[in-house]
Amino acid sequence: MDEIRTADPLRLFADWLAEAEKTEPNDPNAMALATTTPGGFPSVRMVLLKHADADGFVFYTNLESRKGGELAANPRAALLFHWKSLRRQIRVEGAVAPVSAEEADAYFHSRPRASQIGAWASAQSRPLESRFHLEKQVAAYTARYAIGTVPRPAHWSGFRVAPERLEFWQDRPFRLHDRLIFARGADGWTTERLFP
Repeated sequence: MDEIRTADPLRLFADWLAEAEKTEPNDPNAMALATTTPGGFPSVRMVLLKHADADGFVFYTNLESRKGGELAANPRAALLFHWKSLRRQIRVEGAVAPVSAEEADAYFHSRPRASQIGAWASAQSRPLESRFHLEKQVAAYTARYAIGTVPRPAHWSGFRVAPERLEFWQDRPFRLHDRLIFARGADGWTTERLFP
């Protein structure tokens, strides 16, 4: 990774993601999202990256879910992309902010209709009495929105993680891996190499 020491980390991320899209068999945009509970415990789950640019990394969720509540209480997060086929990973840390209503609307309406209905039907992260209850909710919202556009629920939106620190990791023989840190400061990005 000597040649990328002064590169833009977000451009490098885009390059690595594009390579992963050619080699990963499933969901190359999958990322582990780490938040913290109000008590300070780590909380992690897999989500899908839906957009990335100079402003950050965007994913969507039910705002009333566990992750939504944790991000409301502490708007900071870490992400991890791991591409086994490429023997690479990228760690991202940064502040989190909601996407605009316009962004959320645009993405919501790009989803399959059944996924739009699912956003209404699922009280994500809350106890479910039975699978049948969920199926009844799906049926009820399918009937309610049988004609026309399915509106985006107020409880469904997205978050953007604005990167403050990125670590690019590349597997090397004998566990002598490459690790390169990019940290955002007032004057732009700085880089630092780490021992494996």
